[in-house]
Amino acid sequence: MSTRKELLVEMYVRMITIRRFEERVAEDFQRKLIPGVVHSYIGQEAVAVGVCANLRREDRIVSNHRGHGHCIAKGADLDRMMAEIHGRKTGYCKGKGGSMHIADFSIGMLGANGIVAAGLPIAAGAAMAAQLEGGDRVAVVFFGDGACAEGEFHESLNLASIWRLPLVFVCENNHYGVNMPVREAMAVQHVAERAVAYGMPGRVVDGNDVEGVYDTSAQAVARARAGEGPSLLEFKTYRWRGHFEANTILDLRPRDEIEAWKEKCPIAALERKLVREEILSPKQLAAIDAQALARVEDSVRYALASPLPEPEDALEDVFCV
Repeated sequence: MSTRKELLVEMYVRMITIRRFEERVAEDFQRKLIPGVVHSYIGQEAVAVGVCANLRREDRIVSNHRGHGHCIAKGADLDRMMAEIHGRKTGYCKGKGGSMHIADFSIGMLGANGIVAAGLPIAAGAAMAAQLEGGDRVAVVFFGDGACAEGEFHESLNLASIWRLPLVFVCENNHYGVNMPVREAMAVQHVAERAVAYGMPGRVVDGNDVEGVYDTSAQAVARARAGEGPSLLEFKTYRWRGHFEANTILDLRPRDEIEAWKEKCPIAALERKLVREEILSPKQLAAIDAQALARVEDSVRYALASPLPEPEDALEDVFCV
């Protein structure tokens, strides 16, 4: 078991890796090297890392359209991720799924999903499977505030509660569904308030404080492992970039609001903690950052050196017509 200091360092490594990975993906998308669309996770790194730090390899997670951070936090291979995003045959889905559909069942990553809220019932199924298998596996589903207006959200919470499924609902409330402020799309102040209607605990947490995310998630995961049922966790956070990486959509969020949230950077906050508590020095932090950047660059080289799928590959892995 890791000590607290080791845990903080491990979480920092994962968070800075996500940040550098996403920065490079955004850069390559703007250079027209990446097909399809890309939704950046920059600014929300503490949620994926803090939650997944409580999970075992055999625990299952389900992600959404903004899923690169969840994949990395769960232990996905950067080379295969980058290859998939670049549409290469060596990618997780052989270059056919792209940014929004990365999956690795071997580490319990059941996939990202381009349909808003579609991951919620999938996660309920994964939690039911864990329950039927016996043992103490859990499932976690990541979704945004926009998903809470979909029927799948309410249906999944209801079934999870009735059947006491070992499922943790993780709402990453980044305050906007594309350009729709959550305050104008929801009658209650907090998503977690809805937990009471389904007879489960609901918690509202600072999603930029990775240690707070970790501690709150630990309680929910322990509850699920003990057979006590699901929990709804709402992490208040913010995406730094537009809804997706393209110049064709107008970001209507106030500039001063974006800059104010950048001042609350979850990575910078953890760096200050690590230095203040003399866990790492600025020089050591810089070295970890350099290693993360080098690892990302390696993944890009791997992706660009990999072949594109052949036209006939479209007929592979087709299970029904």
